[in-house]
Amino acid sequence: MIEMMKMSNQDQLKMHSPNLVDSNIEKIAALFPNCITETKDENGELKKAVDFDLLKQELSQILVEGEQERYRLDWVGKKEAILTANAPIAKTLRPCREESINFDKTENLFIEGDNLEALKLLQENYLGKVKMIYIDPPYNTGNDFIYEDDFAESTNVFFERSNQVDEEGNRLIANTESNGRFHSDWLSMMYSRLKLARNLLNDEGVILVSCDENEQSRIKQIMDEIYGENNYITDLVWSGGRKNDSKFFSVSHEYIIIFVKNKDYLVSNKLYWKEKKEGIQEIYTYVDNLKKKYGDDYKKITIELKSWYKSLPQNHPSLNHKHYSIVDQQGVYFPDNISAQSGKTRTPIDVMHPITKKNCKRPGRGFPAKETMDFLLKNDLVHFGDDETTIPCLKAYLKDREYQAPYSVIYQDGRAASKRLKELMNSDVFPFPKDETVISKLLKIISNNSKDIIVDFFAGSSTTAHAVMQSNAEDDGSRKFIMVQLSEQTDEKSEAHKTGYKNIAEISKERIRRAGKKILEDNAGKEGIENLDIGFRVLKVDSTNMKVVYYTPDALKQSDLIEMASNIKEDRTSEDLLFQVMLDWGLELSLPIERKTIAGKEVFYVAGNSLVACFDELNFDVVDEVAKDHPLRFVSAEKAIHLDHDKTNIKERFKQLSPDTE
Repeated sequence: MIEMMKMSNQDQLKMHSPNLVDSNIEKIAALFPNCITETKDENGELKKAVDFDLLKQELSQILVEGEQERYRLDWVGKKEAILTANAPIAKTLRPCREESINFDKTENLFIEGDNLEALKLLQENYLGKVKMIYIDPPYNTGNDFIYEDDFAESTNVFFERSNQVDEEGNRLIANTESNGRFHSDWLSMMYSRLKLARNLLNDEGVILVSCDENEQSRIKQIMDEIYGENNYITDLVWSGGRKNDSKFFSVSHEYIIIFVKNKDYLVSNKLYWKEKKEGIQEIYTYVDNLKKKYGDDYKKITIELKSWYKSLPQNHPSLNHKHYSIVDQQGVYFPDNISAQSGKTRTPIDVMHPITKKNCKRPGRGFPAKETMDFLLKNDLVHFGDDETTIPCLKAYLKDREYQAPYSVIYQDGRAASKRLKELMNSDVFPFPKDETVISKLLKIISNNSKDIIVDFFAGSSTTAHAVMQSNAEDDGSRKFIMVQLSEQTDEKSEAHKTGYKNIAEISKERIRRAGKKILEDNAGKEGIENLDIGFRVLKVDSTNMKVVYYTPDALKQSDLIEMASNIKEDRTSEDLLFQVMLDWGLELSLPIERKTIAGKEVFYVAGNSLVACFDELNFDVVDEVAKDHPLRFVSAEKAIHLDHDKTNIKERFKQLSPDTE
């Protein structure tokens, strides 16, 4: 007889995404304990629940008597969308080495599968860790495909279904204007995903959503509800050229709606957004070349710089800064007003000209206070004329005024991005991609921490991943990306299908491979470019690694015992189990992985000794070697330990050799 071993609740991993309903009930209980009651579930068992009538009263200053009118956006299916967001799933992410680049060391992720399921699976691992989310969802023009979600069941019924291998999964459906739920279906799809996305953002986190005029007003309203009206920043207007398909106005723009996780946090910590002014780098480059030519002869350098400005074409961005035309040992500057501040009474002081040794002409309001002028003179921050008859000026250096508040209007012809992608992929495989240069610009405005995590769960052709790598190459950053894309089939008549790309995810992954290679080639010779992370770890959403018996052991029959000698599905590898454990323990899925052979068994080391896993048959030789490294966590599998007393002995061995190991 085969003995089915059961772990204690303390040791057993749950192997499914968190049940957010239970979590939300606990949060309500902390605030309003009197609103928590007990009710019976579908099986007649008591469970914790919320008394919604009492909760309504707690949140109202008047007597609540049933449903009341209120300001809100409602649609058919909104409650189902909330239920969909909160419902747990028994799914996992399975690694795919053969489609990855630099699998063991890269910190970038590409998740292939339904983005709602992916967001659920990432909830614990990336809770409050993401700096920026950019998405370009279907625009709901009547021709777009949207996700058809079906999680409107009780948790227990859903668990039973989700533990089965569902070949059909969540489908993409055409959302035509003739559909009676045209707006409702689209809003339901977006609501659940935006709700889960908010959990991933850190206190500085930002979400940007591209949309057009079809759903702009409604997506703004549901984001007001999910993220809070006070966390709205603005709608960027992205103008990409005229369209000639309208009978009234030629709409030549779309929107990027921007919300933050916590605007109060950004304001209180003065975390304001700035962008580098265009054309500045060209000035620095030209001046550096002049210094190589003329050394420290700053008069000649200044003359050449002014001449260069005059030679530039009229629309050159450097001309916006042509008043910065004088060069000294501290940089490029222009002579600015040095007068005392308006309305302030100053004791009249004199400033001596350094050559004529005579007092210079005073500005109208006089010079600033003596302490200020002494500081400016000591640090060579005063520009003098040829003699004392010219009023001295303040040296205003370009290096101190490089940044400005970004504009809310972006001008970028969308055809350029299509042309670049076509050249990169050697074929027109993806129509109307977003522009990686625009996304890169937004990245550098918002993501000032070089290790920020950037997420796009409507990845498409992976423009965002391209932009992350490009930005890192330009400013020596080490931002990490997480892309999510469904393996949506390409049209058989499309250029992509004819080229060999059977689904959108294949295009997306290949674009990252080619973009990374091209960025390295374009930056060959740049210091440190060899450290640029152009790899990505492919993970695919799949059914759980565990058989149904793992979740419902009470349903096991005596006749099932032989078949159920292991509660792990036969087609799953040790690496599949490793990633399910990483999901369950809330570890980032991009952590470095090292595979070792110890006593003839395969052992995984994740992030050094943060997690050590061995799913081969476990013996004391393996345990003794692993324990020497004092891992924070060690995990094995039921099938790796034959007898209950072996499990006990192994635990005791760890207690002796590495007592702090979990």
